[in-house]
Amino acid sequence: QNINEYVAALIALKQKMIDGDRLLTEYQQKCTDILSEISALRYQVEKMLQKILPLEKCQEELGSLKAELEEKKVC
Repeated sequence: QNINEYVAALIALKQKMIDGDRLLTEYQQKCTDILSEISALRYQVEKMLQKILPLEKCQEELGSLKAELEEKKVC
């Protein structure tokens, strides 16, 4: 009977190892997917920043022109 209990315990342990390996593989895949998404989002943010910087310069120039026009208007 001790041998049967030992074999049952080994089988249960083996199953837990298999389940653990499966969960670890799933976790690693999810991490890989998340890292890929993060990379794509970073790329999108960089592209948006490249578009925003010229717009900020234009906004500054418009502010200067507006101030100039207001000054001329007063005169």
